[in-house]
Amino acid sequence: MTGIEKFGIKLYADGADLDGMIEEYKKGIVSGFTTNPTLMKKAGVKKYEDFARAALEAIPDLPISFEVFSDDFPGMEREARKIAGLGSNVYIKIPVTNTNGESSARLINKLSHDGLNLNVTAILTTGQVKEVVKALSPATPSIVSVFAGRIADTGRDPVPIMKESARIVRTNPRAELLWASTRELLNLVQAESCGCHIITITNDILKKVPLVGKDLTELSLDTVRMFYEDARSAGYKI
Repeated sequence: MTGIEKFGIKLYADGADLDGMIEEYKKGIVSGFTTNPTLMKKAGVKKYEDFARAALEAIPDLPISFEVFSDDFPGMEREARKIAGLGSNVYIKIPVTNTNGESSARLINKLSHDGLNLNVTAILTTGQVKEVVKALSPATPSIVSVFAGRIADTGRDPVPIMKESARIVRTNPRAELLWASTRELLNLVQAESCGCHIITITNDILKKVPLVGKDLTELSLDTVRMFYEDARSAGYKI
């Protein structure tokens, strides 16, 4: 079996282009969406709340994560509670620390035990995973987002860290582990084998899913044919 049906892990689309989000939603492949202020800025979003409301109106029945943007914890709490009020399918992204490196664990504990669905983000160490899982309520749905791609960017293999993170997250019955900052299709295979519940994935990577398990000799021939056809169509001569 090839294609996306091969995988049991949930796919979340990561981005803030509303048209693109709606397109992915209509395809019926993804199980949720994540955004962040950087993606929103890149997509040209000017008004945060207007964008969030439009996204929730277009996608009313799948989880969508919106991130707070204050750097002080009272500001984060105020924003989190307002964002939570926008829709029942909202997850509020709380960074694991503020910009001073101060832990968000106390705020995470407060909001989670108040019943707010959280997506704790920018996690890169198992120590952070332990602290976050301990803070989260076992009665409230939550997502623990570990940035495996950024771990790999440092030359480290993220797989051992993700396997240990999965073990830790399993101690909370309502928490799910998310493989974030996906870089290539192999990450989809790795994330599922590590025990992750969710992976964020771009449309470009999704398009490669039919390649899973393809015969390498056949793929080699396809590559040779591509080079030949591109050279021919370009009219190259020597």
